[in-house]
Amino acid sequence: MIKHTSIFGISLLLALVGIINAFTSGDYSVFAGLLFPLLLILVLFYVYKIAPGRTASGRGGVSRSKVKVKPSQKTLAKVAGTRKTPSVSGKRKSYPFQVIEGSKGKNDDQQPKFH
Repeated sequence: MIKHTSIFGISLLLALVGIINAFTSGDYSVFAGLLFPLLLILVLFYVYKIAPGRTASGRGGVSRSKVKVKPSQKTLAKVAGTRKTPSVSGKRKSYPFQVIEGSKGKNDDQQPKFH
């Protein structure tokens, strides 16, 4: 992580030195070459960060507050009932299903010898 940070810092420093050198020497063609990428970055930043805020509410960036729906007493009672399940102490847990014995009966002759 430190290696990546130092490489990025050195690259940024060299880019800054190059821009200052081009500006002091009067070579403005470097800035003409950077104009299109800078405009492209600004347009992409505008599209991804600023424009979705405006189109989401439809009112120029001012978002509408969401209306909260108050749950009914019946719903609150159901939720409270499911939260108050008794905890089972010990190793066994109670499951909401059970095994129902079939009406055919068991016949050892029909069972396969090797499972």
